[in-house]
Amino acid sequence: MFDYIIASECPLSWSLKFWPVAVIAFVFALAGTWLCEKIAIRLGIVDKPDQSVKTHQKPTAYLGGVGIFAGLAAGALAAMFLLPQDFTPLTRKWLLGIICSGAIACIVGTLDDIFDIKPRQKVLGQAAAGIVLLAIGVTPVLYSLSQPAKLIVDAIVIIVFVLGATNSLNLLDGLDGLCGGVTAVMAAAMFLLATLMGITQGISQGLGDSVRVVVSLALLGGVCGFLPFNYPRAGGARIFMGDAGSLLLGLNMAVLMILFAERTMQFWMASVAVFGLPILDTLTAFTRRLINKRPLFISDRGHIYDQMMDRGLSLRKTVNLCYVLTAVYAMAAIVISRLTLGQAIAGCVIIAAVSIAVVWGSGFLKMTGLRGERRTSECK
Repeated sequence: MFDYIIASECPLSWSLKFWPVAVIAFVFALAGTWLCEKIAIRLGIVDKPDQSVKTHQKPTAYLGGVGIFAGLAAGALAAMFLLPQDFTPLTRKWLLGIICSGAIACIVGTLDDIFDIKPRQKVLGQAAAGIVLLAIGVTPVLYSLSQPAKLIVDAIVIIVFVLGATNSLNLLDGLDGLCGGVTAVMAAAMFLLATLMGITQGISQGLGDSVRVVVSLALLGGVCGFLPFNYPRAGGARIFMGDAGSLLLGLNMAVLMILFAERTMQFWMASVAVFGLPILDTLTAFTRRLINKRPLFISDRGHIYDQMMDRGLSLRKTVNLCYVLTAVYAMAAIVISRLTLGQAIAGCVIIAAVSIAVVWGSGFLKMTGLRGERRTSECK
């Protein structure tokens, strides 16, 4: 009946056969994160509190992002072996390239976690991960351009999405369980969008259907395997994902948004709407710093989630509220995917307007509260 209501071109169950991807990613991430915690503690790779930006109570292990990558890569590789009939030589190339791109992002983040590399070096590493995507052909195709104009536009779009998504999630990684849990909700929403695209437009019409499903499920499983070690608890999280994790998660979210631009503008806009909370937090942070004449690239404790805590919410309630807000963006995205192009554009405008109104009305653009007033020379 559901297939009939949404005018499906293929069975709803077509994407459910990929469930082992999430399970394998979860198991490998769980084991990998546990192992990374032991290695980080033994080698002294820990994040020390500074009572300014880093307000956790004790030195905490890094390398959580490496554990997530282990799960994500294992889940994606398993898909090609367990369901070879669902992959063409091109989509196998895409999936392997996405894993390699994620490895670059994870390595760059790990180097930053351990050696605190320069921002320029970090950006170059992120750009390198984007160039891998360009080289394997993971590019948006919502426009018709001739070469070499298409190559230039593709490169610009990919770099913008990769840098935007990776740095947005890096900024969101400020509380235990926040970045990981928000990404898990977004990954689940991306899986639903991928399924909906397949059953409404026909999986035979797009090359990236299996890749979108696998990447979203591998991301979901990998993050969920990490969260038991990072979710807010008495005494603090056992391990942080660090830049290795936030850059990896951001890279994969950028990949999904680019892949959703394969066929229709509505699904591409819907995928961007899923990423609404990180976008809102990033824009709010830079606008707030600009209005209050603060350095744009100097970290502070005035993000949306910090100001929620300034208003009396506990750490766990703040994190859970951010999960709920992400789910709201996800539900709005599902609606957008079912609209006409004009209606979808109007829907995105409404979402943006409501988000801005909430930020303005809640006073999130003011540098108030203990967290908002603190400053540090450390870049975030």
